[in-house]
Amino acid sequence: MRKKIKNLYSKKIISIRKLKEIAGKRPRKKKIILCHGNFDVVHPGHVRHLIYAKSKADILVVSITADKHIQKGMYRPFVPENLRAINLAAFEMVDYVIVDDNKTPIKILKDLNPDFFAKGFEYSSGTLPPATQEEAKVVQNYGGEMIFTPGDIVYSSTKLLSLAEPKIDNYKILDLMQRHKITFNSLINILNKFKKIKVHVVGDTIIDTHTKTTLIGGYLKTPTPSVLFNDVKNYTGGAAIVAKHLKKAGADVSFTTILGEDKLKNFVIDEMKKAKIKLNCIVDKTRPTTNKNTIIANSYNMLKIDKVDNHSISNTILSKIKNIISSTKTDIIIFSDFRHGIFNKSTIPILTSSINKNVFKVADSQVATRWGNITDFKAFDLITPNEKEARFSLADQDASISNLTRQLFEKIKSKNLILKLGERGLFGSGKSNPNGFALPSFAKSVIDAVGAGDALLAYSALTLCSSKSVLKACILGSIAASCECEKDGNIAIEPKEVIQKIKKIEESANYSVSAEL
Repeated sequence: MRKKIKNLYSKKIISIRKLKEIAGKRPRKKKIILCHGNFDVVHPGHVRHLIYAKSKADILVVSITADKHIQKGMYRPFVPENLRAINLAAFEMVDYVIVDDNKTPIKILKDLNPDFFAKGFEYSSGTLPPATQEEAKVVQNYGGEMIFTPGDIVYSSTKLLSLAEPKIDNYKILDLMQRHKITFNSLINILNKFKKIKVHVVGDTIIDTHTKTTLIGGYLKTPTPSVLFNDVKNYTGGAAIVAKHLKKAGADVSFTTILGEDKLKNFVIDEMKKAKIKLNCIVDKTRPTTNKNTIIANSYNMLKIDKVDNHSISNTILSKIKNIISSTKTDIIIFSDFRHGIFNKSTIPILTSSINKNVFKVADSQVATRWGNITDFKAFDLITPNEKEARFSLADQDASISNLTRQLFEKIKSKNLILKLGERGLFGSGKSNPNGFALPSFAKSVIDAVGAGDALLAYSALTLCSSKSVLKACILGSIAASCECEKDGNIAIEPKEVIQKIKKIEESANYSVSAEL
């Protein structure tokens, strides 16, 4: 179906080199007019602009700004460049479409020398902006003419997009997969390769306790609620649940962590044994096993009680972890950082230096406070911060997502990066995809988002290590995260659940495309 759409309009979407061959040099028998813009959402104002432009010449060429250069909004463009090109090529009045790989249309103007360069009505009054003045000078120098459309219908794409993001998730995923020659079956086949992968997780264990109660009243003189105890249950969290996700995915998992000399230590040991995870347990008598107890009253989280000691590990314990890392044979090592003692500015370089050569290095720092910073992990193969953590680490709350990602790359020299954006999905980039790409969330009904990042970390790390494709890693990681969101509690995701989700996405995507034809 995608081929049908592509073949229908692909003849119109060409390179500037090809267009120069078709157009020839000035003076021409057939006049050419050029329109340039983002065209992120094509609205009636755009249509009127293009109709007017076509009326002034024989050939209408529309050039669009490539995704990597669009900085109008934090999450723009919403519509990827390939789809924007198809949208424009579908118009009868448009003869050719060019995806401009430059920041401005200056190079196209110099290369093509169109007879006319059409600008929107908003540019016709007052002093021209500096960028438009530069364009006008280029057009004037080769003897062309700049014209302005009447503006009988005026819309703002930015204002429209601020009202609501267009829902084109299926098109986005299909477009990305088609460009990178990825099929749904190839994604499923990757899951079968996980059984051959050895993973060593090093990080902070957290025991999440859920104490369920019923609200029965409160005292009159103080704002103290009174609850009736119903039930209490412990769950392994932090780096421990990351290890569980990896094991459920099929990997051979070793787990190194620090526990206190208490009852919760035994709980962790039993849980790892049940999961068939090789546990390297280092007991630190100076701290408790990290415990976060949520008091739940009538299904609402009423209070959280944390038992935690974040002081740095001793040199003795640091040496033990270092020796375990260097002596453990593994394909992947994952540093799962919650800043509860193992990782800090002093320990991270020491622990990183103990990783054997050719081991695939992954870091996830699930903190966005003054205590932790993802940029402490230098030159890793993959990092997976969320947006808040990234902005905190760079002290930048204003940059677009693509710029934010580039800044992180430059600062820490990571080979691949997955920026988690919550319900908006994620932004992925790597050496093979330097400009990055946005990927929507696949979660349809969010029951509990806790643990989504852990599932994404596990499946994306395994995928990237086995396929060397950051896009495939993002897709499978995002799908695993969506499966987690649809569960109550942080429960390890199995490959069969991911496969079911892949098949549903494929079915939905193909239906959406066919319905438009």
